[in-house]
Amino acid sequence: MTDSELIREIKDGNAELYSELMTRYQRKILAFIYHMLKSAKLELLAEDLCSETFYKAYKSLHSFREMDATFATWLYTIARNTVLSELRKQKMAHVSLDETGSPVASPDHAPEQMALRKERMAMVRDAINNLPEKQRSALILREYDQLDYQEIANILGQTVSSVKSLLFRARASVKSQLEPYFGETAVIEEYEGMKTR
Repeated sequence: MTDSELIREIKDGNAELYSELMTRYQRKILAFIYHMLKSAKLELLAEDLCSETFYKAYKSLHSFREMDATFATWLYTIARNTVLSELRKQKMAHVSLDETGSPVASPDHAPEQMALRKERMAMVRDAINNLPEKQRSALILREYDQLDYQEIANILGQTVSSVKSLLFRARASVKSQLEPYFGETAVIEEYEGMKTR
């Protein structure tokens, strides 16, 4: 049964079929949310926000129109908006707790910071580009395209355990290449920041 058929059945009152839609998309949506939350170090909220996403989608399913978007696109949009809303809430809570009068960065420093950020991004790209081809491919498919281990294994013609090993070695290599320049924390932040761009 296609997504469209399932949605028609659900709209006609066969609500228990919604679990089939959830099964189809839960892993991808959870991974997407986890990825979005990671740079804010809020990964622990991923499962809650995933559940909230599916709840919102169910409550709004009557307004879903196939001619506007696929169900997957519509669901990813709800997930994204749910995460952005949570990040705004977290930011507001953080600001209210941290309002100690710390100085705001001068706008005069913005060009310098942008130049530094560009330089760091280039170094991360170079580190990734220095990886052996299979490690680089596995890392990009996993971290940037959000594919699961089995999908990567199929693409690279490897076993799942080989893919996990490739990813482990790739991450260790990137970290060791960048750590002398940035320090461990900065490497992680820059690497995570690259994935959102």
